[in-house]
Amino acid sequence: MQPIYLSIQQEETGAQIRKLMMKNGYTVRDVQGAMGFENPQAIYKWISGKSLPSLDNFIILSRLLHASIEDILVVDGDIVRFGTFLKQYVLYRIGV
Repeated sequence: MQPIYLSIQQEETGAQIRKLMMKNGYTVRDVQGAMGFENPQAIYKWISGKSLPSLDNFIILSRLLHASIEDILVVDGDIVRFGTFLKQYVLYRIGV
């Protein structure tokens, strides 16, 4: 198997999260409440590109924003095979 080289672009991913939130009419507080967070700092870090959601939170966020994880992530690298890799990784992580 060939290695897959990619890099998640945090700032661009944050901008994508912000864009999808706006498209769906959600505020940071809306997402905070939907995810059950006590405070909004994590979401502000995501949309500013300072951090990325955990895999569990990416799954919740993708359902909330009506977008696949691939549609949320901005990836630089081997994007063609990234979709296959991500799907296998998610299935592995959730035990399917």
